[in-house]
Amino acid sequence: MNRTVRSLTTINPLSITVYLTVLIVVVFFIGPSFLEFVELKTLDLRFKSRGVIQSNDSIVLAVIDEKSLDKEGRWPWPRSKIAQLVDYLSDDEAKVIGFDIGFLEPDENNNLSFIQQLESKVGSLRLNNKELERFLSESKMLADNDRILAHSIKQSKAKVILGYFLHMDQKSLGYEIESQVIDNRIAQISKSKYPIIQFPEEDANIGLLIDAYSPEVDLPILNQSADSSGYFNMIPDLDGAVRWIPLMIRCRQEILSPLSIQCVWQYLDRPSLILKIASYGVEGIQMGDISIPTDETGQMMINYLGPPKTFIHYPITDIINDRIPKGTFKDKMVLVGATALGIYDIRNTPFSPVYPGVEVHATIIDNILGQNFLIRPDWIKILDLLAIILMGVITGLVIPQLNAVKGILFAICVFIAHILLSRLFFVNYGIWFNITYPLAALIVLYVSHTIYKYMTEERERKKIKGAFTYYVSSSVVNEMLKHPEKLKLGGERKELTVLFSDIKDFTTIAEGLTPEELVNLLNQYLTVMTDVVFKYDGTLDKYIGDAIMAVYGAPLDLPDHPFKACQSALEMIKKLKRLNEKWIGEGRQAFDIRIGINTGPMMVGNMGSKQRFDFTAMGDSVNLGSRLEGANKSYKTSIMIGELTYERVKDEFVCMELDSVKVKGKKQPVKIYSLVGVKDLPGIPEAIVNQFNEGVTVYKERKWDEAIQIFENIAAVDPDLYAAQLYVERCNNFKKSPPPPDWDGVYVMTSK
Repeated sequence: MNRTVRSLTTINPLSITVYLTVLIVVVFFIGPSFLEFVELKTLDLRFKSRGVIQSNDSIVLAVIDEKSLDKEGRWPWPRSKIAQLVDYLSDDEAKVIGFDIGFLEPDENNNLSFIQQLESKVGSLRLNNKELERFLSESKMLADNDRILAHSIKQSKAKVILGYFLHMDQKSLGYEIESQVIDNRIAQISKSKYPIIQFPEEDANIGLLIDAYSPEVDLPILNQSADSSGYFNMIPDLDGAVRWIPLMIRCRQEILSPLSIQCVWQYLDRPSLILKIASYGVEGIQMGDISIPTDETGQMMINYLGPPKTFIHYPITDIINDRIPKGTFKDKMVLVGATALGIYDIRNTPFSPVYPGVEVHATIIDNILGQNFLIRPDWIKILDLLAIILMGVITGLVIPQLNAVKGILFAICVFIAHILLSRLFFVNYGIWFNITYPLAALIVLYVSHTIYKYMTEERERKKIKGAFTYYVSSSVVNEMLKHPEKLKLGGERKELTVLFSDIKDFTTIAEGLTPEELVNLLNQYLTVMTDVVFKYDGTLDKYIGDAIMAVYGAPLDLPDHPFKACQSALEMIKKLKRLNEKWIGEGRQAFDIRIGINTGPMMVGNMGSKQRFDFTAMGDSVNLGSRLEGANKSYKTSIMIGELTYERVKDEFVCMELDSVKVKGKKQPVKIYSLVGVKDLPGIPEAIVNQFNEGVTVYKERKWDEAIQIFENIAAVDPDLYAAQLYVERCNNFKKSPPPPDWDGVYVMTSK
């Protein structure tokens, strides 16, 4: 518990994950407008990616389009033309006619005005001509387009639903309407009210309903003739697009219904229509067997089917001029509205910024008849919240474990997966899951962890450089920077090559020097030797006084580590020769070194305690390398290598088989070789080496005289090759005192 608390009070992957996830959750509840705007745009993309859905062919549009304006004149037309439309649709047996246009003012008719003026003049002149008065009265009725339209509506066999709109507040209206006027207007649209409002719970909450200030209604003569009416208000989202439709608006104490609800209700022959209100707000609308979902404020999300003209459009000029085949509108619901741009009944929708308002109503009606709803109830927020938390936790757990490439691939895959999953639920089940906030959690967590990893890796790089800059070459340091996790306590088993070097008779040399001179010479020597180790990508394990231990193949993987070690050894001898020339010129004593190289399995890594550890190699193969360095004393050689090293480098270097020995501390015999030089280079005595190897073979075959002859010839040519003299001495001893029958040619060393 205390450990968790400490983790949360410091900057680490856990605290970053927890705090940033909580931050996204808080922002989710605040709901800043720019993120809500982004989410709305992702919703639009879901509509477009889903494609077009076939509309209900029982819903058609009679439109005031550019063609109709061209043929019939500018809008508004005389109401007599609208009466012609109603008569035609009624005669063609349309079932419902819904008007997405308002008849709010009396028709402007010059003939009617003239007749009214004439009638007034006749009255003032007191002509008292009954025939003239009857003529004027009949002419007035024939010229009154509002009465003509009212008559057509009343006589229509199709149900006629008029449209009106609501002023949502006094401020936007700009003036105050008398209370009595508002009451009279509400009374005129009484057929727009919901017939049944059901409160399943005692504490039903109607406070969330959208309120309006006053209706702007059609002419009373038209309202009295129509079967019903409904408002055509639409409330756009913050980006101006219409995605929701309020299926109920409260005006004073009355709850009114929209044009779409009234059209469907009349089309279905007025089944039971119940508005249900619960404690949390609106529960929904029940129309016969159809349940219409809304949010708690009474708004329904519009499931757009496609771009403009997803529904069939019929120009009104073609209808009233009888250019449409008879029977086209039989049993159809016909919505009358404007699509011409100049009339300005154009809406912004997910599919298009230029979308006829009448087609929005048609879409709502299609959604209700086909029960093809989109839902985003309040409880969906719980799932969105869980998605945010899950996205944050997954990102926080996984990203710190991955490298940069895998991390970005993981983030991209999760990003795409969430989008595809949200689209799947939208297309197949009509559920709107939030995309923006879970993806925001993913992006914020990914970026934060990436920055944290970068900063900590920089810290690790400095730590590694501090730990290894004096021990390994720059190439090794760079490799360690790629894998900083290796800089921890513990090791791994690997096949490596180890190199040990030591100064011959260093104790004797040190006795003849002052401490200052000794330190100066030793520093010069170790600097040169260390540079050689680094040059061939070796790792300086440690200095042991004048001795050097270097490892090849770790931490940087070197496939040719035996080769690199042998190159280092030869160059050490070469560099020492130059140092000796310099020292002799300064009147100092020359150094001589012995080098032992061995290849084999070792444990390599950071050994020590949690407080302090060193990078080193350990194991039997390491010990053998040290013994080989010491074995140079017995043969008076400079570089001795083990059998496995020889097998790996014999094609590149000239090596002389010195012996088969049991070094001190080892039970199993090993072959030892003297590293002479690089093959095919001038000055390398390959002929002598071959003779020596032949002499060793003869020696192991107990052919003492033949072996003596070979080694004496070698000694005559190269008096400094002490090993040849050593074998001559051994052969003479074995001639006098032969080894036992089970002798295998192995020499047992008794010293290090």
